[in-house]
Amino acid sequence: MQTRGKIKPGYTRSLDLKHGCVEMAHGGGGLAMAQLIDQLFMAAFDNKYLRQMNDQACFPVSSGRMVMSTDSHVITPLFFPGGDIGSLSINGTINDVVMSGAEPCYVAASFILEEGLLLADLKCIVESMAKASQNAGVTIVTGDTKVVEQGSGDGIFITTTGVGMVPAGINISVERARPGDKVLVSGTLGDHGIAIMSLREHLSFHASIQSDTASMHNLVSAMTAAVPDIHVLRDPTRGGVATTLNEIARQSAVGMMLYENKLPIHEQVSAACEFLGFDPLYVANEGILVAICAPEDAEQLLSVMQSHALGIHAEMIGEVIEDSHCFVQMETRFGGRRVVDWLSGEQLPRIC
Repeated sequence: MQTRGKIKPGYTRSLDLKHGCVEMAHGGGGLAMAQLIDQLFMAAFDNKYLRQMNDQACFPVSSGRMVMSTDSHVITPLFFPGGDIGSLSINGTINDVVMSGAEPCYVAASFILEEGLLLADLKCIVESMAKASQNAGVTIVTGDTKVVEQGSGDGIFITTTGVGMVPAGINISVERARPGDKVLVSGTLGDHGIAIMSLREHLSFHASIQSDTASMHNLVSAMTAAVPDIHVLRDPTRGGVATTLNEIARQSAVGMMLYENKLPIHEQVSAACEFLGFDPLYVANEGILVAICAPEDAEQLLSVMQSHALGIHAEMIGEVIEDSHCFVQMETRFGGRRVVDWLSGEQLPRIC
């Protein structure tokens, strides 16, 4: 948000946050940009690091291993059942950080705004980001803002970068899956992607489908406290659980065997997938994780997950097997087997 552009003393004109729109001048580096930063971004994100108004953030870190992750967020529509692009941008990056077992600490946020975006919508998005970061105990310490001409963007694009610290004794990595390990998921599959698609396609169901977007830092903290030697953690966003497991299988040089009757899927999500021709294994999620651990730790880990608000639907859905081809397979409800391959093409555009 180019924090050097702090508004000058005596400049008192207020943003029209009810009826106003983003203008090209808001990205021009002058008083209009300073006004946007001071009255909207600083008002929502205010903290001692951001208040220094430098082009970088200087912050303390504890000793140990540092983790960093960055992600760009594009989604249509900007607001959806269960969340919006603002909360999504914070939760998504925090989740990427905590999949290493790290404690999230700081976030940087960069915005590309399209000319004509309603300032009222931008205010809601920024306030949603502030609330999500406060809930996760992280501080937004620096950022940047750019404005593009109308028709050159998609309302708003947000890039967030997160920093965290890994506690001693934690070694979670995608190449640590071993034959015999158990595969667990923390919640129901496909909620986020189907919530977005049902809104786009104006589909209605007996029960509303809500996005599962959430920060999983507290869940992961409870899991690592109970089972420090978790082998792998991943959040199955784009491409869903199927693509995530294929990535793990390839990196660890193993195979996977899933059990269809163990997959936790809401009935309305299953119905929507059948109607739309989707496989819930490939639909995006924003508030669940995949965990892989040694078999002797699996029951304890599952119990911890199910005792947490974000893990009440957790299930043990499969196991790691030896397979030189690194295939992910699934045993169907009828006793047959099928290969759960990589996602081919784009199933759900702009869902995270």
